Amino acid sequence: MVDTVKIGIVGLGTVGAGVARLLLEHDDRTARRAGRRLVLEQVVVRDLAKPRDVRLPPGMISTDLKRITGNAEITTVAHLVGGIEPARTIMLQLLASGKDVVTANKALLAEHGPELFDAARRADRSIAFEAAVAGGIPIIANINQCLAANQILSIHGILNGTCNFILTEMEDRGASYAAALAEAQRRGYAEADPTMDVDGTDTVQKLAILSQLAFGFRPQWRDIPCSGIDQIDATDLRYARELGYRIRLLAVAQLGEADLDLHVSPTLVHIRTPLAEVREAYNAITLTGDAVGQLFFHGLGAGQMPTASAVVADLIDTVVARAAITFRTLRLWSEEPSQARLADPAQSNGCYYLRFNVADRPGVLAEIAGELGRHQISIASVIQHTQDGTDGTVPLVIMTHVATEGAMRAAFDAIDRMKHVRAPSSRMRVYG
Repeated sequence: MVDTVKIGIVGLGTVGAGVARLLLEHDDRTARRAGRRLVLEQVVVRDLAKPRDVRLPPGMISTDLKRITGNAEITTVAHLVGGIEPARTIMLQLLASGKDVVTANKALLAEHGPELFDAARRADRSIAFEAAVAGGIPIIANINQCLAANQILSIHGILNGTCNFILTEMEDRGASYAAALAEAQRRGYAEADPTMDVDGTDTVQKLAILSQLAFGFRPQWRDIPCSGIDQIDATDLRYARELGYRIRLLAVAQLGEADLDLHVSPTLVHIRTPLAEVREAYNAITLTGDAVGQLFFHGLGAGQMPTASAVVADLIDTVVARAAITFRTLRLWSEEPSQARLADPAQSNGCYYLRFNVADRPGVLAEIAGELGRHQISIASVIQHTQDGTDGTVPLVIMTHVATEGAMRAAFDAIDRMKHVRAPSSRMRVYG
């Protein structure tokens, strides 16, 4: 006889439906992996009338959370509610009722991780969250378990499938930003309101979670410098390709001697690096450990079944008690002070891509080069094509050697104010 464990689900949207399908249709598979049968006992939703992409047995679905919190036989719950509230309140109620929780809500963890994890510790419960970062890529488990012998030195990640899909559409098919976004929405990659994806918020929240795992550092995600892809110009995609790069929304964590450099921004990624080849709605992470060296993880970062795969894996880890051991050992979001501090963004080092629309007249390049020189910024290369507009300007593209963000920002702003420079200008970091 195989023991059974009763499971609850709160939230039956796209991911919740995928989790329910895996539990209902592949219970033999989960039984083999867990050594016991995971039985979906109860599903709680907000709206019973909403159409759903899964058929449930009669009586399994309800709007009453007490059908889970008040059922002592349900020990583990997949918390698949988005946003901050009522998701936060629901999770606190689940923990207080003695349930172990599996969640995919990265915004909730980034915003209220300390409160939720302290509540779990008080209740002697665990929270597992593999699906909260990078969808189907098992990056949480790899950092927590497989790389436990390492000090992580750096993380470079493409963590938002919506942004990557939009950039791929613009690069490969010549689509405008608006058309690429509309196609992402049509395919279900982007929400009706895509703001948190395209402005970088989703990515920076995931970076904050990875920083907690990899470095024991708990930054406020709003303190991490962040810019999105909503201002990307097709002109920059064209010049990036000419220079041998592709533009990706890149999340970066770089460990220094006494601080941690974190930022999210559109970045020129060299085509010789694996990250440049990440296309469509895929995610990827390049991670460097002091013992293992560089590793590369790649896979679908969003979508129903990839994310459901990560949730069910966490359910299995929870019911066999692996999640509880990890939760107790790592002290995630604990009050213990971190040895690292957030680096001053102005002191962050890197190479840069600059594009200006300048008057087609002698001396302009020298004037711009002089301003860069005054800020100790060295030019690596310059591209200046013939006039391609009717306003008398030509595009001037400059690649720099390594400079600090503070110096680059000051020089860029000064150049942007020059009388021979016409908006819009562009500035992006370079990787690889």
